[in-house]
Amino acid sequence: MFKKNFLIFLFLIFIAQSSYSQCAMCKAVVETGDMEMAEGVNNGISYLMVFPYLLIGLLGYALYRYKKKA
Repeated sequence: MFKKNFLIFLFLIFIAQSSYSQCAMCKAVVETGDMEMAEGVNNGISYLMVFPYLLIGLLGYALYRYKKKA
């Protein structure tokens, strides 16, 4: 079970690395700017994307601990 979940996790990590893009509005702004600004926009999008996944992961872990304790 753990091995299957770990493989799914690795698969999702590799998919996330290849799908490094931005929304249409951000893309329009970046196309008129320089590469440094484009890198900053991509980093900002990645930074904002991490927190919902962390919160869902923490919730899942808390539920797991609660079920295991009961």
